[in-house]
Amino acid sequence: MYADNTLTPREAIRLCALGLLAGGPQPYDEIVFAVRHFVSRMTGPSLDLMGESIELLRYEGLVAGEDGKPLVITGAGHAVLKELLRANVRAGSGAMNDLVIALKIRFLHFLSAEERHAQAELMIEACESELARIEDVTVDESGYLDAWLAIEADRLNARIAYLKHMLAAGHPNLAARDVG
Repeated sequence: MYADNTLTPREAIRLCALGLLAGGPQPYDEIVFAVRHFVSRMTGPSLDLMGESIELLRYEGLVAGEDGKPLVITGAGHAVLKELLRANVRAGSGAMNDLVIALKIRFLHFLSAEERHAQAELMIEACESELARIEDVTVDESGYLDAWLAIEADRLNARIAYLKHMLAAGHPNLAARDVG
């Protein structure tokens, strides 16, 4: 992780692979395709984001599976998955940040209710910081930049509203405490 406890591109790929395998065993080639597909659709093609090898996850004991048999996530893999899901979200925009937020939302259900709530608040804070930064840009005399920034602000406001709705309106998986 970076010094601010945010994910590196390599760790984002790990999060994707481990999260997909936490959903159930999958053949090696299917998990490789699923990771590549999700990441490339969220960020566009990027060699920086295709470097993590599923074989490395197996070597590190985070996934297990013999040749020809489906891969499964191990106990150590589950621990790393949760650690990656609890990482901070970097304020700012960009493909990498969008990927991290999408991965967190995609696999949020693997955390406890309290951790899910904390992660939603963390994502709201990151979006609000980015919104404040955009709103602080000097007015453009041509009007073109202002219109573009308004689009960006609308996108961030929509994300904030979605996350707040998940918290307040009761997305059941974001309740502050587990019941039972």
